[in-house]
Amino acid sequence: MTLALGLTLGAIIGLLILSAFFSGSETALTAASRARMHALEDDGNARAGLVNRLLDSRERLIGALLLGNNLVNIAASALTTSLFLSVFGDAGVAYATLVMTALVVIFAEVLPKTYAILNADKMALAVAPVLKVLVALLAPVTAALQFLVRHTLRLFGTNIDDDTDVLSAHEEIRGAIELHHKEGGVVKGDRDMLGGVLDLRDLDVSDIMIHRTKMVAIDADLPPAEIIDQALQSSHTRLPLWKGEREEIVGILHARTLLQALRDSQGDVSKIDVMALATPPWFVPDTTTLKAQLAAFLKRKAHFAIVVDEYGEVMGLLTLEDIIEEIVGDITDETDVAATDAQPQPDGSLIVEGLVPIRDVNRLMDWDLPDEEATTVAGLVIHEAQTIPNPGQTFNFHGFRFEVLRRHRNRITRLRVVPPDDDADEAEANDAKPSAKSAP
Repeated sequence: MTLALGLTLGAIIGLLILSAFFSGSETALTAASRARMHALEDDGNARAGLVNRLLDSRERLIGALLLGNNLVNIAASALTTSLFLSVFGDAGVAYATLVMTALVVIFAEVLPKTYAILNADKMALAVAPVLKVLVALLAPVTAALQFLVRHTLRLFGTNIDDDTDVLSAHEEIRGAIELHHKEGGVVKGDRDMLGGVLDLRDLDVSDIMIHRTKMVAIDADLPPAEIIDQALQSSHTRLPLWKGEREEIVGILHARTLLQALRDSQGDVSKIDVMALATPPWFVPDTTTLKAQLAAFLKRKAHFAIVVDEYGEVMGLLTLEDIIEEIVGDITDETDVAATDAQPQPDGSLIVEGLVPIRDVNRLMDWDLPDEEATTVAGLVIHEAQTIPNPGQTFNFHGFRFEVLRRHRNRITRLRVVPPDDDADEAEANDAKPSAKSAP
């Protein structure tokens, strides 16, 4: 009797150890850094290669671990119940339930998973060879379980394909960046730069272009002397030339080419043919993604493009610098005038020009104003208010208060944006329907 009792206790302890192994392995494999595993594999680490191959078939891996974990837990519970029944009689069922619950939760779940989270990469490398054998042995069973689960879910209208990926790689990277930023591991500047790279595939050129109302362009029909004067007074090295109407762009004049022509003509501007110096304009659709446009700039070895809509109308211009600024932030030099488009105030509010993009405001103030329906701050106010407000009107939506400071014709040119007050009741500001009032 004593020998049988000892064997049973030994079996229960062994099953709990196996349960801890399965629980810890599951957590370690799911929490392991894929980037680090790939780097180790490239350096010749065979176990890192095993980890990567296991994670490539994540569903089979999780299925095998869950199957093994449940098998040993059920077996341990059955042996414990049998043991306690023989010792305590019918009351042994209750005792076995209480004891096994405590043992499984503490030693087979919390303890191994806590260790695995703290040492995810190390433990993943350690258990990979064993898990490779386990997944291979249980492959037929896990395949049958996958088949059963998929077809059962289809009965409820949920169709899961073999290549279904709930979270894209870009979203995983973005989530990791945000998490490390909140934990203090990534500073705001680095977070903005990394996020800017990921955003290139989601933004169109129309989101960051310089609108035609702010374009600096020169009338090509002006005398050469006037064209040269305007070009030299401008802080830009590339200037669009127009004829007839400002939207009729006929060429791009480069300041360096103009200076070379001045040197060749020995200062006689009457000898300069400006249109002969200009290069043909490059027109790009306003729906082109920034990622595609960046690739086009690099392939074409160009820095400047005119943005047009589906009707061929000029919408604005885009430069290579504009795309780079989406990644690294504003780039200024000694010729740039200090920006006054967005001015943070001591009270935490922001005085901003209407044409400033919402993305720039969010990046500057670390806010989360939505930019799905509008590109600029003024556009957001008009979209939410469903009207063109007058100076003095204020609107509350998305938790922010927008006060219209200045309007020119049908354009909102200046606003004050006040962020939510964490200590105040912002229930009304968060209502779906914006509220508005006029200043006395």
